[in-house]
Amino acid sequence: MTSLPEAAGAVTAVRRKRRFPIQGTDLILVGLAVASTIALTITTGGNLLQPATTRAVLQFLAVPIVIGLAQMVVLAVGQMNLSVGVLTGLSAIISAALMVDGGVTPWLAVPAAVAVGVVAGLINGLLVVATRINGFIVTLATMTVIAGLRYGVNGTGTYQGYSDGLVDFGGSSVAGLPVVFIAAVLVAVAVAFYFRRTLSGRHLLASGGNPVAARLTGISNDKSIVVAHTVSGLLAGVAGVLVLMLSGSVNTSIGDDLLLPSFAAPIIGGVALVGGAVSVLGTCLAAYLVRLVYVAQAQYNINPRWVDLVVGAVVLGAVLVSQSRQGKETS
Repeated sequence: MTSLPEAAGAVTAVRRKRRFPIQGTDLILVGLAVASTIALTITTGGNLLQPATTRAVLQFLAVPIVIGLAQMVVLAVGQMNLSVGVLTGLSAIISAALMVDGGVTPWLAVPAAVAVGVVAGLINGLLVVATRINGFIVTLATMTVIAGLRYGVNGTGTYQGYSDGLVDFGGSSVAGLPVVFIAAVLVAVAVAFYFRRTLSGRHLLASGGNPVAARLTGISNDKSIVVAHTVSGLLAGVAGVLVLMLSGSVNTSIGDDLLLPSFAAPIIGGVALVGGAVSVLGTCLAAYLVRLVYVAQAQYNINPRWVDLVVGAVVLGAVLVSQSRQGKETS
């Protein structure tokens, strides 16, 4: 049985080494990002560096970054959130419905989108704790429920013209950088600060890294699970707001294509599936690399199915590498 001093030492190790590690993976991803950017720039005749193209790439990178961070938070405690994509869609469509059908100002509708994400995330966490069923199964069920709620808001209809000011703001730039991309970077900075500097963030990593040791030092693993899912829901709500700002129209299919990118970014970025470690930088870099794959698909007219196959294969490879590395560490 683990003694209290050993448990305390284990949690201290988690806090020092795994709290927000500077991983070799980050350096590899930086190199891949630079090399891929150069290669794509050369093969497209410099088109990637055209201001309009660069702006578009950064604009549509915002949502994958935030949605990847939303998944990363629950991975930190050894959980998964399969509902993160449809929850993003539900947050966006409820906010749009408030503006179009209810005449609600964006100043209230935007916080409402985030609130929807927070409430849904909280429910996910409470269900996991109450049922003692893994988050993978629980969020698989809630994903179906949320998808039904999303459809129930407006059926197959599309909300358009909900706020010209909000869409114009989403399409604007500051110092050449899209506002939505700046917002995503600020969210990433906030998440990094949360895990590096706050007690709650450290508790999440301690619970994910060694639940027994965490419990012996007074950390509630149940609370960590609830907090992780709630923060994940909050970030999904933020992603929903970014969708509203980018698209100009939302319908019942919003969010369906976000599940794979939500896993691809943190897993390729080096986040451990077993919990206890995060990499905000790695997640953001991986989201950028995945975005470049879709840019290449558009540039070279590649069948989208092949792109999904490549991304899925890379995710599977990253999982296998992570499992192999974990096995070596525990042996």
